[in-house]
Amino acid sequence: MDDRAPLVGQIKKKRYARNVIQNNLEMYSMFIPVAVLIFIFCYVPIYGVVIAFQDYMPGSPFLGEGVKWVGLKHFANFINGRYFGRLLKNTLVLSGMNLFLGFWVPIVFSLLLNEVLHLRYKRFVQTISYLPYFISMVVVSGMVISFIDTNGIINNLLAVFGVLPSNMRLNPEAFPWVYTITNIWKGFGFGSILYLSTMSSIDPNLYEAARIDGADRLQQALRVTLPGLKNIIAINLIMAVGNILATNTELILLLYTPATYDTADVIGTYVYRMGIEKGQYAATTAIGLFMSVIGFSLTFFANRVSNRLTNYGLW
Repeated sequence: MDDRAPLVGQIKKKRYARNVIQNNLEMYSMFIPVAVLIFIFCYVPIYGVVIAFQDYMPGSPFLGEGVKWVGLKHFANFINGRYFGRLLKNTLVLSGMNLFLGFWVPIVFSLLLNEVLHLRYKRFVQTISYLPYFISMVVVSGMVISFIDTNGIINNLLAVFGVLPSNMRLNPEAFPWVYTITNIWKGFGFGSILYLSTMSSIDPNLYEAARIDGADRLQQALRVTLPGLKNIIAINLIMAVGNILATNTELILLLYTPATYDTADVIGTYVYRMGIEKGQYAATTAIGLFMSVIGFSLTFFANRVSNRLTNYGLW
């Protein structure tokens, strides 16, 4: 047996790794600025989570003399607080409605759009569906508020069917539906881009084989296109489950009023009021860390389920 065999194998591996780096040097150089930005804005701020375990005052150091450590005090105060039940319930309800009612909309829209043969009409519909995503959230909220006003277009349409007009913005029962429909309308077009791009990579021979077997357009979509989207659907679903505590806080802040706190006040809006308006940075950092831990746990669980059911996941 040649004693040089292990050494030769190591040399080959090093040469292979060097060749890979040299052949993809341009790609790696393009990723460097992105990696630097991610490190600065996503990893460096993690150092600040230590104030979740302190009685922190703005301007004081995170570590060193004079720092008062309080352990899990802020976490306990939040969980045992008078608003915790309402905040958790509203967050789960709004995120759940957005997940169950909105997750499948981009998928169905992309499947239908993929069946359109008229190229100009297809591009026109795509452009129209993308537009709401690029409209400022403030503008969208202003439009929605005017639509659901007592004299708005929604009440005028309902009046045709004999429904008395009302200001839906002040109605706690109507807020979850207003929020969910607005969120879906604003994001479904942009969310379909990923599915449409995945469809373009499906092997055309699969459609040809399905047509030879007598499959119509609907059967091709269900038997060929939809299975081809399985992996990307699994990833998006995992991410959506992991973000179930992260509602669209910006939209809620622009739409809700004190009259709708019972159904509209979520963890994100509570953090905004306590942190930005009242300056309770340590307490709100603890709440943010609590949400991150729960979100990671849900992502881990959803990934395990996805790997078991579809043999595909984030890792």
